[in-house]
Amino acid sequence: MTTIEPTRSTHHYDGELVVFLIGMTINRPWRPDLWLPTLVAMPKMLRELSEDPDSGLLGYRLTFEGRGPTVIQYWNSVDKLYAYASDSEAKHRPAWAAFNRRARKAPGAVGVWHETYPVDRAESIYVGTPVMGLARATTRVPVARKFSAARDRLLRSGHTHEH
Repeated sequence: MTTIEPTRSTHHYDGELVVFLIGMTINRPWRPDLWLPTLVAMPKMLRELSEDPDSGLLGYRLTFEGRGPTVIQYWNSVDKLYAYASDSEAKHRPAWAAFNRRARKAPGAVGVWHETYPVDRAESIYVGTPVMGLARATTRVPVARKFSAARDRLLRSGHTHEH
C-alpha cells in the first residue's frame, strides 16, 4: 500500500534539471497492429534507463490524455537525454527506426511527439499525497515555515538552501 503523507512537503534538488514529455497519439484505434508496437517499446526504454544509474533519468510517470499516453520524465542533463536518444547500442534507436518504417507503410496511423524543458527553477507542494512527481524523482522534504508560500519556494529553488 502506498504511504500517504498528510503533512506539507516539497522537493529538494540541486543541479541541472530537465523535464521531458514524450507521447504518442493513436489515430486509428481500430488498428492495434499499427500502434501497439510503438506503445510497447516505451516500457523497454524506461526499464533500460531506470536500471542504469548513470543514464541521467531521475524518474518518470505515465499519464493518459487525449489520444494516447504521455510519459513525463525528469532528467539531470540535457546532454544525457540527447546521448540516450542517439546511442546506437540503446533501445531507442532501433525503436525509432521501426516506428519510421511502420509510419511509411501507414502514414498517420500513430503519431509521436516530445517536448524538452530545461528548468531553471521549480516549485512543488504535496499535501495528503504519496511521494510523486518531482519529489519522487528527486528528494521529498518537509516545507519549512519560511517557504510556506509557493513564491518563496520558487525564489529559493535552484540555490543551495535550508529546508
